Amino acid sequence: MIRLLTVLAVLGLATAASADEACRKVTHLGDDYTICTFDPAADSIRLYEYGRDGKPYGSFQALEDGLREDRIRIRFAMNGGMYQDDQSPVGLYIEQGRQLKAINTNRGWGNFHLLPNGVFYIQPDRAGVMESKAFVASGIKPAYATQSGPMLVIDGKLHPSFLVDSTSFKIRNGVGIASDGKVIFAASDGAVRFHDFATLFRDDLDCANALFLDGSISSLDIPEWQRRDGLFPLGPIIAVTEPLPQ
Repeated sequence: MIRLLTVLAVLGLATAASADEACRKVTHLGDDYTICTFDPAADSIRLYEYGRDGKPYGSFQALEDGLREDRIRIRFAMNGGMYQDDQSPVGLYIEQGRQLKAINTNRGWGNFHLLPNGVFYIQPDRAGVMESKAFVASGIKPAYATQSGPMLVIDGKLHPSFLVDSTSFKIRNGVGIASDGKVIFAASDGAVRFHDFATLFRDDLDCANALFLDGSISSLDIPEWQRRDGLFPLGPIIAVTEPLPQ
């Protein structure tokens, strides 16, 4: 009986270890967050905006349907930057090496224009988050990129406009790059301040650079958790994918 229980325990551990452990729940300053971490050297992280018909996907379900035609499935997805009423990106957008929208560093109204804003970009085997003007100066030519704003963390420092006692609370999502080069996506489970969201990346997630993606519409697709948000239409979508079994 002891031997049987031992075997069952080992099998149970093996099954647990084989599950996708990319996503987890964390608590920071009393607020709960969903955190998902991926390695750009091993995981297929991409940006998606338009389907074969030239129209925005607009939802995780539509993206899944489109990818299925190429025998690809979604492991994880998140809304990937701010967009206009027609769901086109507000700022820089690059997909498969093609720039579909130019970078936008203009001053204006709203979170996107709360400068400095920034760019999340993906190159073969690596990814980065960089302040927009620094990105332009760098000359980087990524395979994928999306611009949003404001930056949450810039070279280890919080955005200068964030207030520790702000009264603006929203559900928020963003992306940061950890010191080991991994990409960390975070979404708050409830309404939080910009300041608290930024310190999550800097202090708990080891991200010297992090970018706000959007608020209120913040949406996640985590199939293994049976979670697929669909309340709001989406513009750019960041997705981690893998081939479907043959």
